[in-house]
Amino acid sequence: MRLANVFDLGVKELRGLGRDPMLLGLVVYAFTLSIYTESHALPETLNRAAIAIVDEDQSPASSRIVTAFYPPFFTPPKLILQPEMDKRMDAGLDTFALDIPPNFQRDLLAGRSPTIQLNIDATRMSQAFTGGGYVQSIVSGEVTGFLDRHRASENPPVDLALRARFNPDLDKGWFGAISDVILSITMLSIVLTGAALIREREHGTVEHLLVMPVTAVEIMVSKIWSMGLVVLVASAVSIVFVVEWLLAVPIQGSVALFLAATAVHLFATTCMGVFLATVAGTMPQFGLLLMLVLLPLQLLSGATTPRESMPEIIQTLMLAAPNTHFVILAQSILFRGAGIDVVWPQFAALIMIGSILFVLALRRFRAFLR
Repeated sequence: MRLANVFDLGVKELRGLGRDPMLLGLVVYAFTLSIYTESHALPETLNRAAIAIVDEDQSPASSRIVTAFYPPFFTPPKLILQPEMDKRMDAGLDTFALDIPPNFQRDLLAGRSPTIQLNIDATRMSQAFTGGGYVQSIVSGEVTGFLDRHRASENPPVDLALRARFNPDLDKGWFGAISDVILSITMLSIVLTGAALIREREHGTVEHLLVMPVTAVEIMVSKIWSMGLVVLVASAVSIVFVVEWLLAVPIQGSVALFLAATAVHLFATTCMGVFLATVAGTMPQFGLLLMLVLLPLQLLSGATTPRESMPEIIQTLMLAAPNTHFVILAQSILFRGAGIDVVWPQFAALIMIGSILFVLALRRFRAFLR
């Protein structure tokens, strides 16, 4: 293998990527707008949910319930009439509609159990599941406070001192931004490398390479280093300017160590991209194959759901995937400030998995060229 050939072929790949506005737009979007959106719009967070209230009682008790809903969990309640409730729900204007019946306060003081109707737009799944419990808790608290004539707080028998490490404010946006960077690195490294190979085949330039004095190893390594370099530079810019500067997410560990781990991870995932491209053959087939491969890799790697909550057989099988070790490594460095003495097993696993994928991809690539 001659390094000059590898370098020249890699430069050719970079020029080809520069002439592809769709892939360039995907890279820019994945490391900028996607990360910003993920950090500000986490689906499991109840934020400014729309609520309307029908107050048919107009009593101090019902007014107390109305004034209990306020940002950031809910928008200021809209006071509406009962005929408007169904129309607004059908139009998608309200996620929650609370109907306080007439004589609500009188029934409370008489010891009866009046019923409050809560309508939920269940098509907004994340807010519906989370917000229903919030509404029930708020209404129960206000009713209890009204009947007791004061807001009582029970003293628990044990005083629990809660200290949240690595994210003291429990800001889910911090986790969302960094997790999206990790997922984008895996996705784009596979997509760009596979697209580079399929582009050669669709444009007919594979035949040009076959008549040149270059080997299959040189062609494959050139695609690996060029596409890996693009993702590595984009991830570095994203961590520094988008995550740290724009979103103000504190990075606990060494960014240089994280980028070194990213380079090792890119070696494995770019080899995976070459392998998948040789299996697919055309870009539509490659896109369908990516759906079958990327979804399990992303969902079962531990980036969105802790691995400990998965069945043991899934945890064991996913140890063969490179992004499982990369997620563990990246979260340890960026969240907990871990050093090389802590994450070296993940480095070793990535190198081993990358070497195996390189051998498999090279064998498949040689058959592809033949």
